[in-house]
Amino acid sequence: MAGADGGVPRLVVPPKPVEPPRVPPPPAETFQPEPVPATPQPEPAQPEPERPAIEPLFTWAPGLNWAGPGDHWAQAWDAEQHPVPDPGPLTAPPPGSAAELPPTPRDLELIAATLAVVEPVADRATAHFYALLFLHYPQLRSLFPAAMDVQRDRLFRALLMAARGAGDPVTLTAQLGALGRGHRKYGTLAAHYGPVGECLLAALARYAGGRWDAEAELAWRRAYRMVSQIMIDAAEQAARTAPPWWQGEVVSHQVRGRDVAVLTVRPDQPYPYRAGQYATLETPWWPRVWRNYSFATAPRPDGLLTFHVRAVQAGWVSNALLRRARPGDVLRLGPPAGRMVLDHADPTPLLCVGGGTGIAPISALVEDVAEHGSAGRTVQVLYGARRADDLYQLEALRQLERRHPWLAVRPVLSEPGGTAGEPGGLLSDVAAQLGPWDGHRAFLAGPAAMVRRAAAALARSGVHPELIRHDLPEE
Repeated sequence: MAGADGGVPRLVVPPKPVEPPRVPPPPAETFQPEPVPATPQPEPAQPEPERPAIEPLFTWAPGLNWAGPGDHWAQAWDAEQHPVPDPGPLTAPPPGSAAELPPTPRDLELIAATLAVVEPVADRATAHFYALLFLHYPQLRSLFPAAMDVQRDRLFRALLMAARGAGDPVTLTAQLGALGRGHRKYGTLAAHYGPVGECLLAALARYAGGRWDAEAELAWRRAYRMVSQIMIDAAEQAARTAPPWWQGEVVSHQVRGRDVAVLTVRPDQPYPYRAGQYATLETPWWPRVWRNYSFATAPRPDGLLTFHVRAVQAGWVSNALLRRARPGDVLRLGPPAGRMVLDHADPTPLLCVGGGTGIAPISALVEDVAEHGSAGRTVQVLYGARRADDLYQLEALRQLERRHPWLAVRPVLSEPGGTAGEPGGLLSDVAAQLGPWDGHRAFLAGPAAMVRRAAAALARSGVHPELIRHDLPEE
């Protein structure tokens, strides 16, 4: 994927620190509500004990989830003074209790029934969920961006999706495992899942109407426990071998055309990834705001990482990377993700369709084939853009084409006045016209609308749907 951004924030951008030079500032302070005076208690009654607090982002955490000393983005707290609270009954039900059992077929029916009622009012249920979460657990506010316009419904929607898929544990484990590993970069701990579950159930109870009763609540508790445990286990397993994030210094920043930047980043420790994958990036100017960007090259011996960034109108991260980032600035990188990877033992011919900065992962895949050998297969690349001057990666692909007879590169321009002898029009339409593509494996990257149209067109042109790979953000 090439990257996605949210709306214009109404925040003041914090200045860069002076000492030490070129080191990102610590995360911005989060809002803390004014303390509410305690209600006087009649004598001799004792004051009600305080509820254990959930530790905020980047504080002490057990095991390898802690960032470690010397990390400028984190703060280590004394474990004895700031213990992690008990996760609560949702993630640790009493042994032998009904909530500890896996969801039953009847539970799945009840979950589907409540979802049918809640989904039409999902926006209000989502707002209520976050209101409960931040009111009763204000420390958890630091896990989220300062502006919630993009993030607001993401967690709630993911939880509902997971509950709906509770009947397919194998697929659910694969999906939620990646989600749990990705949440490590936010500072998410096992103890956070309990409060989130409490507020989720409270929001569902409010908006599920007559569909909510004790039996429905038990069904959701079972489903949520299974969902949270999958994510917790995946995060703990990842913590044994990899940090929750990497820091990367920008070593090169090149502007290509009107609104594209090519960034080369040196990570602070080895960063394993595969050609075709992507990483989430966070800039020092927008703490806790992460965006997806694909690797533009196959893994390199020097360990450097390259990303193509197109500035999106009102895009926080993309505009910061294009117009503010310079060599010496330090970014944060989440773990690699994505399923657009090659099996080098498979000789199936490849069709690679890249639109705009979606050509970045396509270029990485072509490099990967060149390095490992084509295994007798052919690779055809369709590179789409509006105008000829937007084909910023064409010459690099042409150089590879001249060296490797198995590679064919065809530019596709959607606006009139294209290259003579080359097809023109919408990239998805041209891909279908050049078919049939039966017997090919297809890799698609670029704007979401283009990827969806191309996937449907290629399926009609003979490509089996299981052989079409892409990484749309919502999937």
